[in-house]
Amino acid sequence: MSFPLNKQLVDQTCIDFGLRNAKELGASSIRQLVGVVKDIERATGQEFIHMELGEPGLPAEQVGIAAEHAALKAGYGSRYPIITGIPEVKHWGSEFVRAFLGLDIPTDCIVPTVGSMQAAFALNMTMAQLDSQRDTVLFLDPCFPVQKQQCKVIGVRVDAFDVANFRGEALEKELERHFQSGRIAAMLFSNPNNPSWMCLTERELEIIGRLATLYNVLVIEDLAYLNMDFRDKDRGTPYEPPYQPTVGRYTNNCVHMISCSKMFSYAGQRGAIVAMNPYLAHRRFPSLAERYGNDGEFIRNFVYIVLYSLSSGVTHSVQHAMAAMFKAACQGKIDFVNNTREYARRAKIVKEIMLKNGFHIVYDQDADEQEVGDGFFFTFGYKDWTGEKMLNKLIYYGISAISLSSTGAKREGMRGCVSCIRDDQYDLLDERLALFHRDYYDK
Repeated sequence: MSFPLNKQLVDQTCIDFGLRNAKELGASSIRQLVGVVKDIERATGQEFIHMELGEPGLPAEQVGIAAEHAALKAGYGSRYPIITGIPEVKHWGSEFVRAFLGLDIPTDCIVPTVGSMQAAFALNMTMAQLDSQRDTVLFLDPCFPVQKQQCKVIGVRVDAFDVANFRGEALEKELERHFQSGRIAAMLFSNPNNPSWMCLTERELEIIGRLATLYNVLVIEDLAYLNMDFRDKDRGTPYEPPYQPTVGRYTNNCVHMISCSKMFSYAGQRGAIVAMNPYLAHRRFPSLAERYGNDGEFIRNFVYIVLYSLSSGVTHSVQHAMAAMFKAACQGKIDFVNNTREYARRAKIVKEIMLKNGFHIVYDQDADEQEVGDGFFFTFGYKDWTGEKMLNKLIYYGISAISLSSTGAKREGMRGCVSCIRDDQYDLLDERLALFHRDYYDK
């Protein structure tokens, strides 16, 4: 079948998926878009170039697979896991934080979760219960759309601003403007940023930490892409600087979500840890004490009330896998930073193909007028088109990505993920984008 794909066939596939036509794809969730694209592939027989789902494109770490296999053979599959975490994952989780963030988080403050998705859901729920006057989570946009969706599901208000417009010293004034409302219970951000791949500087993290302490706001730091800013720094040597930049150096009011999905390509097994600053972990909140009839300790209620309501712990064998991967990284037996550098190579190639065919990088500048680095995600636009328009046109050329509007971005365009693009697809991407540009450059 030639490109563009048959419009009637594509539209009918969208209709069969509950949409009126391809124009509604911009309002779909990431998972819904993935489902539609797979149905279009089946209907047309044409393989898409997938840039919509942030899924690892590297093999899972074998040390994790081996540890999980051994745990299952040893009979752990029949036993409920310890909800606070098995001793091994708590110990090596703590060591991993020390080795790659340069922070001392004691073992009792390391809690395994079913991926960072569960961690964010449980943290937002807990933090919204700490003070009846604080009912809002502040996001630094653009952001991972599902985290805002989680707040909507649990009835927590959301506030946000596009951090690209408030870099450096401007960030302090904008944060204070939001914090002074008295309604912000917590703030959440990813670093590197999903979707823009911008990275907060140490100065900006100091501003966040200082103001969080001053205004008693709790900070959730999403480190799904820990140490994946590959610009001119090697952060892959355990226990040696430079470490991952983190707000944990500037406030006690913080927790860190560290996922195995991208670092170790272990997304399918849904493993992560929450590393809590001990001051926050053992802090007692009267509202929690009254609500749950205990001493109000943060970590106790987070684990035994909120997490326990969501799951009876992280899969037992997965905890053994996480412990083994953390241990291997700390001992220098696996170099996850160098392994994931492959994504920067892919991003550089894909971005060059985009620019060659009339597209531009939407979030192209980082702090201090640096170019945004190459990594897992990038953002792209076409002329002055909206992301929704780009999505419902590119779909006919066998290319899928998500609209930036779903991320809270104030700029128009799309988020692309390079993780699953194969080397044999670069020429195909070039051909399809050239056809697209031929058809639309003067329209």
